[in-house]
Parts: sequence; C-alpha cells; structure tokens
Amino acid sequence: MRYLSDIIEGVAFTELQGSADVEISAVVFDSRKVVPGCLFVALKGTTVDGHDYIEQAIKDGAIVVICEQLPAHVTGEVDFLMVADSAKALGTIAANFYENPSSNLKLVGVTGTNGKTTIATLLYKLFRDMGYKCGLLSTVENQVNGRIVPSTHTTPDPVALNELLSEMVNEGCDYCFMEVSSHAVAQHRIEGLRFSGGIFSNLTHDHLDYHKTFDSYLKAKKAFFDGLPKSAFALTNSDDKNGNIMLQNTLAHKKTYGLKSMADYRARIIENQFGGLLLNIDDKEVWFKLVGTFNAYNLLAVYATAMLLDQDRSKVLVSLSKLTGAEGRFEYIVSSNKTIGIVDYAHTPDAVQNVLSTIHDIRKGSEKVITVIGCGGDRDKTKRPVMAKVASEWSDKLILTSDNPRTEDPAQIIKDMEAGIDPAFKRHAVSIADRREAIKTACMFAQPGDIVLLAGKGHEKYQEINGVKNHFDDMEELLEQFKLML
Repeated sequence: MRYLSDIIEGVAFTELQGSADVEISAVVFDSRKVVPGCLFVALKGTTVDGHDYIEQAIKDGAIVVICEQLPAHVTGEVDFLMVADSAKALGTIAANFYENPSSNLKLVGVTGTNGKTTIATLLYKLFRDMGYKCGLLSTVENQVNGRIVPSTHTTPDPVALNELLSEMVNEGCDYCFMEVSSHAVAQHRIEGLRFSGGIFSNLTHDHLDYHKTFDSYLKAKKAFFDGLPKSAFALTNSDDKNGNIMLQNTLAHKKTYGLKSMADYRARIIENQFGGLLLNIDDKEVWFKLVGTFNAYNLLAVYATAMLLDQDRSKVLVSLSKLTGAEGRFEYIVSSNKTIGIVDYAHTPDAVQNVLSTIHDIRKGSEKVITVIGCGGDRDKTKRPVMAKVASEWSDKLILTSDNPRTEDPAQIIKDMEAGIDPAFKRHAVSIADRREAIKTACMFAQPGDIVLLAGKGHEKYQEINGVKNHFDDMEELLEQFKLML
C-alpha cells in the first residue's frame, strides 16, 4: 500500500479533485483488472479509450482515477487527477508505486531496428558469467537472475515493467539489460525509469505501420537518448548513418563503436565461418561462437558496454568467447547428409539481407541457398515487396509463405511480396501459403551441403491466424524434416 501523495510525485497534473492522503492498493490501466482500493489510469489507445470505462472501474473498487477529461456522470466517492497525457503520467506513477526500482540497479537500454535482442541477451549472459546478479527484459523472454518470466512485448507496459524491475531489486540484482522498442518510447512505457546507459545498434525500414514515416520512427529512437541523464552513457554505432543523430542533444556521456569508421571502440573481422568469428578487438584476437558481420557489431557493442561499466577487459573477452546468442538468431543445425538449416528472426529488409549476405560470405561456393520467408499480417505493408526482392536476389531458391497472417488473407500478403520480385528472379521463386508445407518443400529441394534458411519467426513458438495463436516452431519443423534426410 502506498499513499497517493507519494505515487503522484513528479506527475504534471492540472487539477486534483479530492485528497492526496489516501492509500492505494494497486495501479491498473485495464478496467478488467481493477481491484478494491486501486488507482485507475484511463488511457487513450488506438482502438479503445480507457475514459469509456471510468464508471465501471469506480463500481469495481477504484478510489482514484487519472484521466485527461472528466466523465459526464460519476457515482460514489472517488478522487480525480486531471493530466495532459495519461500515458506519460502512468509511467511515473508506476515507477513511484514500486519505489523507483530502476534507481536501485544499473539499467541499460538497447534500441535500434536489428540486434536489440542479441545485444541485451549477451550482456545478461556475460554479466551473469562474471558473477553478477542480473535481470533481462527482451523479446524472447524476461529473466530475473535465472528465473524465466514469459515475454509478450519487446518492452512491457509501465506497470509490468516496474514490477519486474522491483523483483530484480528484491533479489539483489546489480544490473538489468533491456530492449527499448520505438513503440515503448512513443507510448511512454519507459517514462519514470532512470537509465545508466543506452545502446544504439542501427536503424532501417520497420514499424512504419505504426510510426507512418521513417522520420517519426527515427525520432522515437532518438527520444530515448534525449532522455538519458548526464550520469549515463550513450553508445552508438558509428557505421550507421543515424548513429551520430542519436547523440545530438543527449546529456549522456557520448561513445561510439564500429568496424569501418573511426570510433572509440573498434574491431576487425579476421575470419567468418559457420564455426564462429575471429575478431581483433583492441589489438587482441578472440574467437567467438557467433557468426556473421552483424554479430561482429553485436559483440563489439557488448564489449564496449562492459568497458563503460568498468569491467575487466580480459575477463570480458574470455567470458564473451564462450557465449552463444539469443534463441532464433542465426540458430543453425546440420543434418546427417550435411544439409545446413538456419532459423533466424529476420523480419525487416535489412535483417534479411544481413543474414543472407552472411551465408553468402561463409559458404564454400557450390552450395545452394534455399530461403523460406513470409511477412506478418496487420503490419507495415510497404516492406513486403522489399523483403521479397532482397530474399530473391540473395537466394538460389525462394519460397514465399505465411508468417503470422493475423487477420489478413495469407494469399494477399504473398501477392504483395511477389510484386517486389524482379522478373529475372521469378523463375526461382514459388509460393506456398502453408508454412509447414513450405518448410517441407524447401528441405525436399535441398541437396547434401545446401543451406535452408527459415526467416521471420525465429524464437516464436506460435503462428497467429485470425486471432488464434497455434503452436508452430520453425526449429521443430526443421528438425522433423532433417530426420527424414539420408
């Protein structure tokens, strides 16, 4: 139980109707989760307006309501706090309710289009390996010092986020490494958090269904760095043209990493093969288990972050050399006939090209690359033809299929993708809407030594069709087909 006066500290409100001297049992923004004695925050969402549920929330026991406009009719004794932006207020309120847990550990956020999950996961594994108690907030899963908490969003809502951070503090965690999505910044989910550092990986075409323009997408990422305190560090990829933009206006300590341009932390690829990467970092040659140029950037970002957190250089490199990446990120297996299967989360044009160019760089030359790829329904349609175009140009055989069609017709999604394929490459492409059949067909096409890439779903264990999440695991499907190979 916390007093309202403590919970609203730092919240910019225009009017308070009632007393701040009341005890609050919980903070909720979903009217279905209202409990007696709680504070209800009415949020204006894209499809639902929480203001329409204020009266129901009061009937169910809410004693304080945070809102942008008062309801026409109110029954019962309840306090109202008027604010300009409920979503922004919720972040601060949630942080205060859980006693600002982000101030009691070192919280490092990772943002960018690609690489967030791998960087956050590697940092979590690295610091755990070096003896620290840590937390992880990621697309794949959340962890509280080894205890797994299922993940539903890249960045949780403010209440769930602060509750998880509070659990980490209670379990004695020293650090938390979290993905910070552009949606989370735009929706003020990280409002009220105190970061010790921020990392920028890269910025490419994605989420334009939500942000509408690339400029808005960029500004959402940049807002994260604009909000970092002077005591924090801001680490960006100097090889990405948007890296320096992230550093403009930030109060944080500015640092860069890169493989090509001048940077504070640099690395050079010596060897790149299916067995791993040999990198020269700070004049030390180290073998890593991860594969590809994109992972060289991820490893360098992790190394630079560890240095900025005052860790021992030698210990960091030794620990990093032992680690594997996140589930569903260039995760590969080899069949009995030496066919290589790769599962990767690549779901943007840039990510698809990164994975396929990596395969191209490390294959011996005669192997065929067979790619299975789809695009999600109810999401940015403009990237569909671009993803198919990239995949067709870098693959010897391409199978267009379903990803998570959600409420869209899979055939229409595939048609949108087909539009991007150049006529010269169309004879190498086929369309099979059933993803299981598409994977089976790809494996049937494969000859010994060929490479089968399943792109788009990565770690996901489901396929969402018409609002229903059906169990589906790309790696399971691949293993099943590989068992049949002689």
